[in-house]
Amino acid sequence: MAEQAAPAWKRWLEEGGDQVFFLKGFFRNVFRGGFEWSEFVRQCYEIGYKSLTLVATTAFIMGLVLAMQLRPTLVDFGAESMLPRTLAVSIVREIGPVITAIICAGKIASGIGAELGSMKVTEQIDAMDISGANPMQYLVVTRVLATTWMVPLLALMGDLIGLAGGFLAINIQSKVSLLLYFHKCIGALGFADFLPAFIKTIFFGFAIGFIGCYKGYNSNRGTESVGLSANSAVVAASLWIFVIDAIVVQISNVLLLN
Repeated sequence: MAEQAAPAWKRWLEEGGDQVFFLKGFFRNVFRGGFEWSEFVRQCYEIGYKSLTLVATTAFIMGLVLAMQLRPTLVDFGAESMLPRTLAVSIVREIGPVITAIICAGKIASGIGAELGSMKVTEQIDAMDISGANPMQYLVVTRVLATTWMVPLLALMGDLIGLAGGFLAINIQSKVSLLLYFHKCIGALGFADFLPAFIKTIFFGFAIGFIGCYKGYNSNRGTESVGLSANSAVVAASLWIFVIDAIVVQISNVLLLN
């Protein structure tokens, strides 16, 4: 039994070592001259703007459904007036950042993994390397930095749109003015609610871009590996999102208690 498990553990350790070297190469190329600003801006457009519709739709439905689910429970306890506050804290602290990151992992990590995987299979990356270009800086650094920059912005927009969905859900069965609703939402949020949530979206974005680039850049030969790279990128990025979320929550709780 141990002999059968050994190769799997060996592959897992080897992949972990490869990721460490890949991360080292990323940071080495970040601070190297000749940064590809045009490619970075293009990736911000591809990653941010083209994901906005999906994030906005999901966030709006999420806020709508969450408000509809919370309202009956709060009514039973005679705390219906707390619905905007509860909704704001739930979305800003946890639901908004995590759901946005999961959506981005499914769309962005898979797209990057498939794109770089196809370039690896068709030997375009090797051609760039032979011609004197720097594929790590052009392909990897720009994409990772773009996801690190755009995912937090998408999360912030998702939070606002999710609160808008909650406002619509509340006004289906009762009448609350827009000014009063957002006044209660903003009043319920403090610096300790916003800052940890924003910080973890930065790590979410970095993990999504890094995993997508690593899986695609290290695809094996063959067209089948392109699909495998995209699929494994989504799974690994989603897993890292939950791990990072748990770590940031624990650290923020310790700091707030102290």
